[in-house]
Amino acid sequence: MANENEKEAAARDSLRFVQDGNVVGLGTGSTAIFLIRLLAERVQAGLKIRGIPTSARTRESALAAGIALTTFERDPVIDVAIDGADEIGPGLALIKGGGGALLREKIVASAARKFVVIADSSKQVPVLGKFPLPVEVIPFAEALIAHRIAALGASVSLRKDPAGKVFVTDEGHHILDCHFGQIPDPGGLAQELNRMPGIVEHGLFLDMADVALIGKGSQVLEVPRVPARASSV
Repeated sequence: MANENEKEAAARDSLRFVQDGNVVGLGTGSTAIFLIRLLAERVQAGLKIRGIPTSARTRESALAAGIALTTFERDPVIDVAIDGADEIGPGLALIKGGGGALLREKIVASAARKFVVIADSSKQVPVLGKFPLPVEVIPFAEALIAHRIAALGASVSLRKDPAGKVFVTDEGHHILDCHFGQIPDPGGLAQELNRMPGIVEHGLFLDMADVALIGKGSQVLEVPRVPARASSV
């Protein structure tokens, strides 16, 4: 219950980044559920926004809540995207994709002028990696990619749905959950994964989030992304 309260508090605080007339990227997952409910209350009170959802589940929830939706064809730039994270590390390096929507989440975040992450305090970690890294793959390459990622030192498992069937993303792909343990160099790992044909996207979101709002007890901690310090000559 404490985590749920922290999620709701972070989602509520994120509303200050949403202005009338904005195009808003709508995240996927347990924290985003609070966001959609709270946004719907503002919409019912007169706020005019258009949302771009990051999954079919979010699309259904937003429509049921009365939030108007749009597309990239009409609105190629998002004013603010708000989404949760599975882990938040130093420099706002993120692991995302526990909900299976990492591809669309990364696309939406990349199109946003501001990307706001909302989470409970359990998601902030000193080093990424306790949460398994989701890697979205085309089914044809699944076994090959699993072998190559295992060679990097990870324990790899194919994601299944609650019924025990292979989980299929909104785009028809599969997800490999990769247990690396600590990831001290997420940038280096991201480069390794980016070089593997057959990987559609991975759950390392680096240098993307502008600010994280982290519920902690009765407060919300605002953590801005700190730019890398330029080296002196």
